[in-house]
Amino acid sequence: AGVPVYPQPGRGGGWSLIGGARTDLSGLSASEAQALFLLAGPAASISPEVKSALRKLVRALPETFRADARAAADAVVVDPSGWGEREKERPEPLTVLQAGVVRRRKVRFRYAKKGAEPVERVVDPWGLVDKDDVWYLIAGTEKGQRTFRADRMSEVTVTDLPAGRPDDFELSRAWEQVVDQVEQHRSGLDATVLIAERHLPILQDHFGRQAHVEETLDDGRVRVTVSAPVAWMIAQQLAGWGSMIDVLGPPSVQEELARIGAELVERYATPVR
Repeated sequence: AGVPVYPQPGRGGGWSLIGGARTDLSGLSASEAQALFLLAGPAASISPEVKSALRKLVRALPETFRADARAAADAVVVDPSGWGEREKERPEPLTVLQAGVVRRRKVRFRYAKKGAEPVERVVDPWGLVDKDDVWYLIAGTEKGQRTFRADRMSEVTVTDLPAGRPDDFELSRAWEQVVDQVEQHRSGLDATVLIAERHLPILQDHFGRQAHVEETLDDGRVRVTVSAPVAWMIAQQLAGWGSMIDVLGPPSVQEELARIGAELVERYATPVR
């Protein structure tokens, strides 16, 4: 059958795989092993536990796979911080929250919403999400599913109380719903702008999902709809573009831009000493 095995006679004998064909029950092919280490390798810089796990996995692989697995683990470096940005620290509560999710136990913590005093919460931890280096806990509460930022938590502990979770819960689907809700909230007001096509990628990168191309005009400029919760937020983001864009409306955004411009003129018409 093409399986490289040989018999071992005597007490404790049996059938064994020959040499490098032994996979220590992992069942991984060479390409699967490389894919695994290519994915997991960058995470080793985050956690000592990941480093230890990777070393054990390497030892468990057939000898013929190990060199490629090590090369794959060293082939990619993930630097999540943007140019000029400070490196974001991993929130301290994360390890405890992970334990609560895995062990299916309720977690207790103090949570401070923006501009509010911390309050104690006890929740059922369902899963953790890392979005743009900000960690979120999706949890069950008395009022249903809620999302909490890990960097706003303190005094996090895992309780002995069992945590409930819906049988049909899927973390990826739950997070998609959270993202959709946030994006809908962020798109409360639309503004229409004209911009040169060469500058369009920068505008799209700045507004992300809140920038929608409508059409390209005969003069080469592009009509784009951008969104934010309120007029002054759109105006603040557009003010720095100066003459590179034309804001066609609504009037509320144009008025905010005029206000910002007037404040700048008043402040800097005469050089500040």
